[in-house]
Amino acid sequence: MAQPARTRAMIRVWDPFVRLFHWTLAPAVVIAFLTQDERLSWHVSAGYLVLGLVLLRIIWGLVGARHARFGDFLFSPLTVLAYLKNLLFFRAERYLGHGPAGGAMVIALLLSLLLTTLSGLVLYGGQEYAGPLWPLMAAADDRWAEAVEEAHEFCAGLTLLLVALHVAGVFFSSAAHRENLIASMITGDKRRDVARPRAVSRPLVTRVIMLAAVTALSAPPASAFAGAVDDLLARYRSTGAATFSA
Repeated sequence: MAQPARTRAMIRVWDPFVRLFHWTLAPAVVIAFLTQDERLSWHVSAGYLVLGLVLLRIIWGLVGARHARFGDFLFSPLTVLAYLKNLLFFRAERYLGHGPAGGAMVIALLLSLLLTTLSGLVLYGGQEYAGPLWPLMAAADDRWAEAVEEAHEFCAGLTLLLVALHVAGVFFSSAAHRENLIASMITGDKRRDVARPRAVSRPLVTRVIMLAAVTALSAPPASAFAGAVDDLLARYRSTGAATFSA
């Protein structure tokens, strides 16, 4: 029996582990950020969950399904920059898996989350004398503990920035490629065809620059305004406002 047209037009891209990882990691990171100053037990539990998920994702990136493997979305920095430039003008090539920018963001987030959780474990051992690393931190001096705390806060802030850029990139890429990337991470399916980049005859940035140039060239010179002001002041003086000064 023939498959419906909609079914034939879609292809499974994200396997169950990738989807489960994504939608479990997101709330775990949110909980960790919301409980960093209070509810230490929640913060630590969320941190352990994030660390475990990141380690599993690293393993899955080596032995997992095709589009989950690092080899499928690792690109050179020049390729990433070229992709971002084309994406800005809606000319970027569409990928079934992670594109160059998305792949770079995955690597950056995994590294940032790994550094955040590991520094958190070190800090937890030094301040609370708990966790698997507390024997190593028990004899550490205060300066070392302060340095670890600053490193942990820096990594957490960097992770928050990367998450914000990731969310913005998802919405922008969805608009550029005319597909719902959030829905694809829920269902695992994406449009089968890899569409050619849409040609944009005159990008918005170019229009703005041209409009500014035309406005500047068509504006009357400053001397014309100066002459009008002098003429207006002469009229005021002729009516009796001889001492008037602008």
